[in-house]
Amino acid sequence: MPMNFSVLKQTWFANIRGDLLAGIVVALALIPEAIAFSIIAGVDPKVGLYASFSICVIIAFAGGRPGMISAATGAMALVMVTLVKEHGLQYLLAATVLTGVLQILAGVLKLGALMRFVSRSVITGFVNALAILIFMAQLPELTNVSWVVYAMTAAGLAIIYGFPYITKAIPSPLVTIVVLTAISMVMGLDIRTVGDMGELPSSLPVFLLPDVPLNLETLKIIFPYAATLAVVGLLESMMTASIVDELTDTPSNKNRECMGQGVANIATGFIGGMAGCAMIGQSVINVKSGGRGRLSALTAGTLLLTMVVFLGPWVSQIPMAALVAVMIMVSIGTFSWDSVRKLREHPPSSSIVMIATVVVTVSTHDLAKGVFVGVLLSGIFFAHKVGRVLRVDSASEDGGNTRVYRVVGQVFFASSEAFLAAFDFKEVVQRVRIDVSRAHFWDITAVSALDKAVLKLRREGTEVEVVGMDEASATLVDRFAIHDKPGAVEQLMH
Repeated sequence: MPMNFSVLKQTWFANIRGDLLAGIVVALALIPEAIAFSIIAGVDPKVGLYASFSICVIIAFAGGRPGMISAATGAMALVMVTLVKEHGLQYLLAATVLTGVLQILAGVLKLGALMRFVSRSVITGFVNALAILIFMAQLPELTNVSWVVYAMTAAGLAIIYGFPYITKAIPSPLVTIVVLTAISMVMGLDIRTVGDMGELPSSLPVFLLPDVPLNLETLKIIFPYAATLAVVGLLESMMTASIVDELTDTPSNKNRECMGQGVANIATGFIGGMAGCAMIGQSVINVKSGGRGRLSALTAGTLLLTMVVFLGPWVSQIPMAALVAVMIMVSIGTFSWDSVRKLREHPPSSSIVMIATVVVTVSTHDLAKGVFVGVLLSGIFFAHKVGRVLRVDSASEDGGNTRVYRVVGQVFFASSEAFLAAFDFKEVVQRVRIDVSRAHFWDITAVSALDKAVLKLRREGTEVEVVGMDEASATLVDRFAIHDKPGAVEQLMH
């Protein structure tokens, strides 16, 4: 019991002031994003705002990474476009619920552990691509606008980077939003505000079941979208969790995060919100503004809803220039500048993986595709490296009657050709001993290579003995090899 209380205190109340202030900044920055993502998905602004409130609050309790912010996101909104266009909002809500169910399943099956297969280069590429996408998303607010917008954005950036020199007690993004809003209202500036992005909801969300027929036809429509949303959501959430782990130097529970995301999406679908996931930009704002615990996400979510429903007229006055300045700060802070500086120092394969992840993600605006390409390239480069480590030495014994081949390294699909090439099948000897005590056979390609080596030697009339095989390799060889089975040489010839 004391243990539970100490964990509760650590994750909720260890940083009350920092979490509350960071939560305010995040709530203000979430509003225009939630509206923008609703517009991308082709739904009413309240769908994104309700989703951001619901996911943010539920993840505060159910998530596996304190200090991480989850809400409606651009990556998820892009997946929804076709579904909304062809079938409407109700099918999106049903897909959101199904997305949650699939994510809970992923957590139960402990798929969060798959993050081990995502290399450091892929994560860096993912982060850099996201920083570029966040910056690109601000460009529409900075094109074909008056000089006043540029002046306000520049002033915002000056406050963001200059205010911490005066005091770090209040997060500079919060000061920026308050100061620029006051200037805009006092001077009556004619610039775009949050209110211009869409009508804010005037009521609290209510529980409702998605209005779709409960049959196989509906499942056929929503399942492909729900599966994609679940994968994209978990990918972005796991990546963001790893980044927040690094920023705060604390661990997270990835499988609990999978289930937490699922619970949040199910609840969101039932109150008229769209599917969402962890947000790297908002999580970075939160951490950089001093947020560390679960209280920051709870504050951001509840404050977001309170502001849009009860303080709508005030919130709608916030100039977009202030929020653009905050998001440019996020973009600059998110980008790994070190990865560019060290491009020449890092191994070429790591740099290629990082750059490929960035290029694919930015060009397709699809995080899942970028990560997939990065992981695929990492796997290819790794297999190539490990495949080159294989060494086969040979020595003559017993007055030239016996040839001993000593295999050292990993034998698998990428090194099996090198393994075969090391044998001299034309040499005339009575006996060949293949010593594999310092080797490991990983797959059926490796077993097949061993079969070919043994059977080709036997075809020349040589006695062949394989010695020193470890237990795991022996199990694989016993199961799939044919060189010790009757008629093996004939099988090879055919």
